[in-house]
Amino acid sequence: MGYSGGNDYYNTQAWADAQAANDALQAAYAAAGAASDAVEQGVASIGAPVVLYASAESHHSLDKSAGLLGVGRKALRRIAVNTDAQLDPDALDRAIEQDRTAGRKPFRVVATAGTTNSGTVDDLVAVNEICKRHQLWLHVDGAYGGYFVLASNLAESATEKFARIGEAESIVIDPHKHGLQPYGCGCVLFRDPSLGRLYKHDSPFTYFSSKELHLGEISLECSRPGAAAAALWATQKLLPLVRGGEFAGGLERGREAAMQFFRAIESTGLFVAAFEPELDILVFVPKGDSIEEISAESRRIFAAAARRGLHLAVAELPVKFWSTLKPESGRATVTCLRSVLMKPEHLEWVGRVVEVLKSAAAGEAG
Repeated sequence: MGYSGGNDYYNTQAWADAQAANDALQAAYAAAGAASDAVEQGVASIGAPVVLYASAESHHSLDKSAGLLGVGRKALRRIAVNTDAQLDPDALDRAIEQDRTAGRKPFRVVATAGTTNSGTVDDLVAVNEICKRHQLWLHVDGAYGGYFVLASNLAESATEKFARIGEAESIVIDPHKHGLQPYGCGCVLFRDPSLGRLYKHDSPFTYFSSKELHLGEISLECSRPGAAAAALWATQKLLPLVRGGEFAGGLERGREAAMQFFRAIESTGLFVAAFEPELDILVFVPKGDSIEEISAESRRIFAAAARRGLHLAVAELPVKFWSTLKPESGRATVTCLRSVLMKPEHLEWVGRVVEVLKSAAAGEAG
């Protein structure tokens, strides 16, 4: 991730806990030189309404965390995205300036490295510079795409963005996605792991065999989820997180499968992709004469493909992601098909997947 080995801090517990704990630390740290006051006295001690920023395509857990922590969901500014589904840096800059002028206290920007909808990576280069200029905490949500920092077959633009991920103050990764772990294994890393002291708690019956901060002292669970931690440790010992290694090769095969699928889908003449995949997710629509027709056809093909044993997903995404489509009758979104090619084996299945899709689109008996 670009962090030195001595500064990596792993928190292998449930995703919701990892995200919430991370949010709490950032809110505390934002309290202008009085971080401990925010933990002890609450967000009100900061002296002004706090605000944080993320793209309109970022994960819904941010809204959940803002509400649970008492920051308030309205404190989350959803920044517009461009036609590539990436956070608009200029819109972010304007929003920060407007909030400061209004007397609010910006404290954090969340950039996404692999959105759930489309696998898009925000412009970490531009967002990084904005955070430095405004002295804001940069958090990277790499829950889905963080591991792709190891892949060597990304497009140049994506490679440049991942090269800056190590400059973030904190990063979330989900080992239960590409990390080969069961659901519920989450991971949060801090550039400065000593921030854990701001969240430290204790009791008369707790004791620890090390002077280093223990998850039982700083996590919401008050204990170490040993099974999850041990499984992740064992996996990484067997498949080290290194470029050119077997684990990285699996990511690269998924990425290559997505690219092959993208080219194959475009060549059928039946479907239109929103954009070339940055990672291993492709979103596409069937061709049609109207947004309503395209949306209905997407749902029909989704069901027809499932009857043939091909299980896709559907998503409601902005029409502007497709250069060939235009909003109509006030409808700014379209129902599309979404395919995630995250397994190395998907590379061998691309041809078969396309044939099933063509059959489903044609309405042939399944």
